[in-house]
Amino acid sequence: MSSPPILYLQDVNLTFGVTPLLEGADLSIAPGERLCVVGRNGSGKSTLLKIAAGMVEPDSGERFVQPGIMVSYLDQDPTFKGASTIGEYVLAELMDNEDKQRAFQLMADLRLSSDQGLENLSGGEKRRVALAKVMAPDPDILLLDEPTNHLDLPAIEWLENALKSLRSALVLISHDRRFLSNMSQSTLWLDRGKTSLLKKGFNHFEDWRDQEIELEIMRLQKLDRKIEREEHWVRYGVSGRRKRNVKRLAELSALKKQRRDHQGPAGNVKAQVSEADMSGKLVVKADKIAKSFGDKKIVSQFSTQIKRGDRVGLVGANGAGKTTMLNMLIGELEPDVGNVRLGKNLQMLVLDQARAGIKRDWTIKDALTDGAGDYVTIGEDKMHVIGYMKDFLFHPSQMRTPANVLSGGELARLLLARGLRHPSNVLIMDEPTNDLDLETLDLLQELIADYQGTVILVSHDRDFLDRTVTSVINSEGEGQWVEYAGGYSDMLVQRKAGDVGGDKDAHKLPEGKNLDKNATSPPPTHKAITKLSYKQKYALEQLPGEMRELETLIADSKKLLFDSTLFTKDPELFNKTAMALEKAETRLAEAEAEWLELEILREELEG
Repeated sequence: MSSPPILYLQDVNLTFGVTPLLEGADLSIAPGERLCVVGRNGSGKSTLLKIAAGMVEPDSGERFVQPGIMVSYLDQDPTFKGASTIGEYVLAELMDNEDKQRAFQLMADLRLSSDQGLENLSGGEKRRVALAKVMAPDPDILLLDEPTNHLDLPAIEWLENALKSLRSALVLISHDRRFLSNMSQSTLWLDRGKTSLLKKGFNHFEDWRDQEIELEIMRLQKLDRKIEREEHWVRYGVSGRRKRNVKRLAELSALKKQRRDHQGPAGNVKAQVSEADMSGKLVVKADKIAKSFGDKKIVSQFSTQIKRGDRVGLVGANGAGKTTMLNMLIGELEPDVGNVRLGKNLQMLVLDQARAGIKRDWTIKDALTDGAGDYVTIGEDKMHVIGYMKDFLFHPSQMRTPANVLSGGELARLLLARGLRHPSNVLIMDEPTNDLDLETLDLLQELIADYQGTVILVSHDRDFLDRTVTSVINSEGEGQWVEYAGGYSDMLVQRKAGDVGGDKDAHKLPEGKNLDKNATSPPPTHKAITKLSYKQKYALEQLPGEMRELETLIADSKKLLFDSTLFTKDPELFNKTAMALEKAETRLAEAEAEWLELEILREELEG
């Protein structure tokens, strides 16, 4: 039997100006529940969380919090008014000694100095301070709006472990797929002002959402056919009693109004990269490069070759020097020793996290046309600015909206729209996923997959790295950088395989200058293993066939469950198919991981 909710919102409505943001939205959270809230940028997720926190009053609807329940809220853009130091801010309002002790422990875990001033903090430091503040009182409910923004990978992994150890119920908003999949037990979808609940974690959400959209399209098609039949009756039907005919005409009018008022799902960004002529085969060759700032080693004796078509990800803790490494590789910064050779015919497009190039007084139109005229130049083609805006989900009425009032997600889309106008054959991206919603992230992944040139990117998004890059250059601490084949998860497998003791400190935050005490040199390999065992060879041969069978079973099960009448007609078959689908998806994930580990091992032994 499920526990009663300790907080719920029911039939919440809110309108800003003339546009309804929330229309009958619901949210319910039980003790210890882990709920994620997902939806497009601008759909009202943050507003819904603020209503749950009691910070925003809806136009109508009910908010209930069980007496004695403590709610803590992490704002997407926290402010530090009324405090001069980190300790003063985090400890404010804490009366209980146990809470104060927990606050000091959190500050220590998050590598924060309680005496440090609150001015000039980086984005990552601000986020860590805000997390210590909301976690310290051990609340019954934690409402977290984009908690991973500006955090590096060690901090994100620390946060996951810390949240799992809390007794608090969690409500999460995040664009980080891996974080949502690891942390959520149920998913609330906010779409066009309404909420729909999936009683499963985020890793089940996207398939379910796509099925719901398909069902909506089918219902709409059914409505269109009904309107068509009724219109045919009006034109050609045999006249009956006048009252019956008047009633039927009124019903037809109501059907047409329902169709007119229907607001379909938000579209997806329609973008493509303007590609330049092909570059030379060699794009970047770095030979024993090194860079230091004062006594701090950023890069020490690193070499690599990046060839045309490679997708390379740079990862590491904040302050490790990812941007410095990136700038050396693309020729923007000279190494202290060693040299970097760039290939021929390179046309680089740089999309950076600083949102450079957009003037503060520019409107969206100005940003897309560089302040000149009504047309956007894309390579050698021209397009009216309104049509180009629509491709990036901007409404024509936003044409004269100042760029400095846009949300983080809108600004990220505007930057993409500006950058993708220019032909390139090398795409440089520094934290490209910041503030993008899941659908725009999908588009970005597709753009990178279809791009014929070379991609070098910096990111803390583990799922994005796994989906896009072919190799990862990781900061191992003390200026040491190691390149691994594959994505972020492949890197973890390789590091684990190369370390007998396992990655003991994988979830620790960096301490001081030494970013990773146990990773000052490339991990050792097992020289005793020279070939695959018979069992490993057999598994490597059999797993692809098993994976194909599982993929077929999953597709057939989903097709069967797509029938909305199945549960009514045959509940036993529905439950049996649902259980088989869950088992098959679990086994497929296991088989893929097993095959990948064996394939990496085979390549290492043969290479």
